[in-house]
Amino acid sequence: MQLPAIIAARQLGLKTLVIDQSAAAPGLALADYPHLISTRNETACVQLARQFGKQNLAGVITVGTDASLSCAAVCEALELPGINLAVARRATDKILMRSTLQAAGLNQPAFRGADNLTAVEEFAGDCGYPLVIKPADSMGGRGVRRVDRSNDLPTAFYQARSFASDGRVIIEQLIEGAEFSTDCLFYEGELIHRTVADRIIPAGPDFIETGHILPSEAAEETVDSILQTAVKGARALGIDHGAAKGDIKLSPQGPVIIEMAARLSGGFMSGYSYPLATGRSLIRDAIQLALGEKPDCPLDPDYQLIAGETAIFGQPGVLQDLTFQQQFYEVDWIEQIFINRKPGERIIQPRTNLDKPANILVSGSTHAQVKNRCEKARQMITVKTTGDSWMAIRDRARKRFNGSCRVCPRCDGISCAGEIPGVGGVGRGESFQRNLVALNCWKIKAHYIHPPFDPEIKTNLWGYNLELPVLAAPITGTTTNMGGAISEKNYARAVTTGCRQAGTIAMVGDGAAPEKYKLGLEAIARLEGRGIPIFKPRARLTDLSTRMTAAEQSGTAAWGIDIDSAGHRCMERKAQATEFYPVSTLKKLKQQSTLKFLVKGILSVEDAVKAVEAGADGLVISN
Repeated sequence: MQLPAIIAARQLGLKTLVIDQSAAAPGLALADYPHLISTRNETACVQLARQFGKQNLAGVITVGTDASLSCAAVCEALELPGINLAVARRATDKILMRSTLQAAGLNQPAFRGADNLTAVEEFAGDCGYPLVIKPADSMGGRGVRRVDRSNDLPTAFYQARSFASDGRVIIEQLIEGAEFSTDCLFYEGELIHRTVADRIIPAGPDFIETGHILPSEAAEETVDSILQTAVKGARALGIDHGAAKGDIKLSPQGPVIIEMAARLSGGFMSGYSYPLATGRSLIRDAIQLALGEKPDCPLDPDYQLIAGETAIFGQPGVLQDLTFQQQFYEVDWIEQIFINRKPGERIIQPRTNLDKPANILVSGSTHAQVKNRCEKARQMITVKTTGDSWMAIRDRARKRFNGSCRVCPRCDGISCAGEIPGVGGVGRGESFQRNLVALNCWKIKAHYIHPPFDPEIKTNLWGYNLELPVLAAPITGTTTNMGGAISEKNYARAVTTGCRQAGTIAMVGDGAAPEKYKLGLEAIARLEGRGIPIFKPRARLTDLSTRMTAAEQSGTAAWGIDIDSAGHRCMERKAQATEFYPVSTLKKLKQQSTLKFLVKGILSVEDAVKAVEAGADGLVISN
């Protein structure tokens, strides 16, 4: 999407400083000054811009992707033409955007921002179905999902939250009707250009755009009302210099703003369809605005052709090849093909607008002709996929986890740092990542010169004969942490049974919900006591006494306390009070039961010594 901007800048006699976090980004190869920096890293972008200096850096622009915050940060720091950070935030944060548009009295869906499932469920109860839920600060259709019934709400919530950088989502009333994409250009508050295209988006549940047609087929008065709505939205957000992109739906009550952004449109529209249909570069005009110049562009485009873009899909699997019928090369109305996947790469069921194997750009003289040619073009291409692979397994796992885990090739805590669900690390998740670094310091030293012997790893732990001396840690909260992919009861049964089959035992947990511990104990009882329950350090010791009694009845040989759960947010949310226990309290608890006693969550030598002093029979060293 950025390539036309780099090319247009060169045609204007400019040099380009291009950033991307991936060395494989195609724009870096065209750049005069390529730099590996994330477009979301505002601080790094400003630092780089300052290195070049205001005398060298004439302007900053983004096309088709939401780097508006970084652009605005550079504009502010170097006093370049553009919008300020406050405006960019209103155009990036969907919750803030909605609040701003609401204050301006513009027509938009009912909405609520949320960071937990309870708030989402409350809004659904007030608003009713169908609804749309999406991450508060993402784009490209990532995590956007239609919800038609309450049973689907948890899955949609966790999927949307997995794409949100700070865990916030926005849930909105679904607006039925045709959808349009608009591009507007402003010069120092003056509207100087506007255009609108028809977006082709199936009814859901994932709202994947399958194409667009430019210009819109709608009647002139409808197009005018859509553009007026988009301009009002841009002005309400404060976009007064540069580009404003709007997604507008036409409801029975008139145009409704779905989203606004401080940039030109993506999806091949501004960079490819627009110049094909008009013979003019909209991006070139936007670059001139970024330089502080007023481009000589008409308010409304002079269309010479009708342009249509359509997406090519394929069966999930590993891509073998894209094959084309001979006719594909012979017709003159196929203008361009964009191939997004190489042989050997994974084709998945699209969940975002970035998951399409290919896109085709066609032209025609009527809307009906362009629609027909889009369909013909799709039929001329065959997407060949084959077999299962680890990529396919991970893809299925992502679906099973409902977006609560990215299922990375290596679980290193980097992609999900600070997210819950995720590894559970707060902030930047550095503690989890340091654990992996520390574990990687241990290497296997091989010795081959010795008498023959049979390795033996069997052991006995408190009456449990273990073929494999590795226990499964206690996990509860699968509804939250696994996006509802498996119920608490089924997980407890699966992990205890699986561990028995592997020749070891599992621990089971005690969640924030007061009765959840019973499911783990029930699973242990089914296996005649093969399992160890771990309970939270509850403020009411009578609650622990009840749990100890239930543990003894399950047949287990041991029980434990999860001391690092004191003050845990999940417990607070469910109004389940916890406390920090002194040695005397731990001694008292140890004496109440004949079972072996574990203290879990040890993080320091001092606590290890105190746990032994309290009579602990075993310690579990935590992250």
